[in-house]
Amino acid sequence: MLTVYGSPLCPDCRECKSNFEAHGIQFQYVDINESMRNLKAFLKLRDHLPVFDRCKEVGTIGIPAICKEDGTVLLDWEEFLKESGLPVVYREERPACSLDGNNC
Repeated sequence: MLTVYGSPLCPDCRECKSNFEAHGIQFQYVDINESMRNLKAFLKLRDHLPVFDRCKEVGTIGIPAICKEDGTVLLDWEEFLKESGLPVVYREERPACSLDGNNC
């Protein structure tokens, strides 16, 4: 089963969660704002995996982060759906939550 690290404060995370639910994708959602334990679990991934290097370089958080059962971490939920042959449906405006206004 997939594990998705995210936050209800993040528009991309809300869209990812909504799309996965709508498509019946089985996943465990870990809200990094819910507890210190959840945040630390995410930071352990973020601090040690090269997939997050670009996020750290440009100052983004790196959520939603999709962790596959084999340990692979993906940061592009839209591409994940497209590769699975599933459409991406946006349910809300796509405001950015980063300081520079580009993404989350």
